[in-house]
Parts: sequence; structure tokens; C-alpha cells
Amino acid sequence: MFIVGITGGVATGKSSVSRVFKDLGCQVVDADEIAREVVEPHKAAWKAIVSNFGKEILLPSGEIDREKLGKIVFEDGAKRRMLNKCTHPSIYKSICWKLFKSFITGERFVILDLPLLYESGRAVLFLVKYVIVVYSDPSTQLRRLMERNNFNKHDAEKRINSQMPLEEKCKRASFIIDNSSSKERTVEQVKRLHDKFSQSYAHLPLRISLFLVIVSLSWFLYAWLGQ
Repeated sequence: MFIVGITGGVATGKSSVSRVFKDLGCQVVDADEIAREVVEPHKAAWKAIVSNFGKEILLPSGEIDREKLGKIVFEDGAKRRMLNKCTHPSIYKSICWKLFKSFITGERFVILDLPLLYESGRAVLFLVKYVIVVYSDPSTQLRRLMERNNFNKHDAEKRINSQMPLEEKCKRASFIIDNSSSKERTVEQVKRLHDKFSQSYAHLPLRISLFLVIVSLSWFLYAWLGQ
């Protein structure tokens, strides 16, 4: 099995691209979805957040008020790092478990939708065979973010500029999907990559290594039990 990472900028359409891969039958591990799961009431990450940020960031239901917490950490780098410290262990543990299950079930490749893929460090990038960057032109990205989050232009630009420049991500990418125009055009690009990954033999080295390990262990156990 090999891993294909998907990243991009805010409001460039990463989730839309991941959904197309999922519709094509691919196993998709969505870091944003996992991030929502790990902060459900009374889970470890939820307890850590409440301990560090107080009960003031909770809704009456006990769930975390994501909008209120987002405003707190967006303006303060130290608090943002604290939030990451609260959530990242649970997020990466869940990601690793889902990837392991996909390997055991014989998936040829898995899509890892991780918005901060490049920012996550070399340990994560080491696991990824290919990186897809979902791109949209600056004006389209700005318009989508303003519409999606009901931001004014100043706030939207501030959020975009807080991330690694999209152009820099594109330079590092294995593949780029331009999501600036129609949905049909995006789907066409995804299908081409899906065909490429489906025909790849990049999954074989790990499978062969695992097979050799199993054979070696079997031989060892046979020799030991036969004594």
C-alpha cells in the first residue's frame, strides 16, 4: 500500500477532490473529520482543551464552540500551539490506526486528506508517496472563503495569508489539481490521477517486505517447535 497526500490552501476545494476519490471507490482518511471526532465531549483531546482554555469555550451541549476557540487561537501563536498540543496526539493516533486497517484489508493506495501536510513535518511526509496540491487562483480562493465563512475581504485575506503560500506548496507537489473552474474539469483531473495510481506498482515493495517477514517468522517458529 502507498499513501497519497492531499493538501492545498483554505477554500481551494480539498474536500471536494477527496469526495471525488471516495466516489471512485478509494479509501479516504480525512484529518479534518478526525479532528472533529477527537474533540467530542469527554474524550482525551476535549479534556485537554477544556483544561487549558476553560469551560467558557463550551456550548450548552458540552461541545466545543469551534468558532469561539478559533478566534482565540487565530490571533495568538502560543495559544494555537497549545491547541495543537492538545489535539495532535489523538489526531495522529487515529490517522495511523486508519492507515493500518487499510493496509491489513489490502488497499492498493489510500488518500490522506491533511490540510497542514507540509506544516506537519518530515515524519508525516516520509509516509507519503505522492502529494496532490489542490489549487485555485487567488481571486477564486478569496471569493469562496468569503462566501463559505461569511468573512469580509480583510478577514478572508488575513486567514489566507496566515498559511504557507499556495505557490510554495505547488512547487513541492507531485501533482497539482486546478480547482479554479468547473466541477467537471476537476473531476476529469481526479479521474486521470485515479487511473495512474490504480495502475501503479508502488504498493508492492511494502507487500513483499511484509511477506518476507511472515515467511521468516513462520520458518523460525517451525524450526523452534520442531526441536
